[in-house]
Amino acid sequence: MTKALVKREIRVVANPDELSHQAAQEFVRLAGEAVRAKGFFTVALSGGSTPRGLYTMLASDVYRKQVSWTDVYLFWGDERCVPPDDPDSNYRMTREALIQRVPIPKEHIHRIPAEREDHAHAAGEYEQTIKTFFHLNTGEFPRFDLILLGMGDDGHTASLFPGVSVLEETSRFMCSHYVEKLGAYRLTLTVPVINQAEHIIFLVSGASKAPVLQEVLEGDYQPQRLPAQLIQPVHGRLLFIVDRMAAGKLTRTGV
Repeated sequence: MTKALVKREIRVVANPDELSHQAAQEFVRLAGEAVRAKGFFTVALSGGSTPRGLYTMLASDVYRKQVSWTDVYLFWGDERCVPPDDPDSNYRMTREALIQRVPIPKEHIHRIPAEREDHAHAAGEYEQTIKTFFHLNTGEFPRFDLILLGMGDDGHTASLFPGVSVLEETSRFMCSHYVEKLGAYRLTLTVPVINQAEHIIFLVSGASKAPVLQEVLEGDYQPQRLPAQLIQPVHGRLLFIVDRMAAGKLTRTGV
């Protein structure tokens, strides 16, 4: 069985379009709650095709005016080490699908400086950006209102890939590492930062994800092989929104 330290909610929806609607409704609700409680909403975004559907939905006429975008602050959970205008950039995807279509102030957009030649320096720079924004003292971790995550068919999430040393990181916020199977460098938030979030939402779509989703949620606890199992919020909520194809091999939903 999976090592379950927190209650998980697994919400199965009909198709990718319904997944985007459900995720957009969660985003709107959580943003509203945070803004009413403290005046702003912080979110770390994910890349990938499934989150793109959410961002497109949020920018649509149905949802755009339901969010107080002037009170939203955007960060990213991971990034490919490419310039911000590169087709592979998570930031570029988000900009095209969402940012340029909603009235969010430019100074509220905190992208990862992934174009830096020194990847470790870029990671440190982004860590400092987070520390400054959240007014953190030494040893403290940020608490994002929401972190959005996807999941690869190898069980990775953000850029936390199977077997990489960053899975063991306990103090840094952001790390750079070389992903052998991709032949590329990635920058990623670390497990302890993700697990401090108030809300974590996985968005998982497609039949190709069904075997690994079943392993992550119902299989043995093997976090080095299935890094998504490491996501266990300390004092937060963990929600999986998955479409019917991705949920095809699950034997149960809920905890």
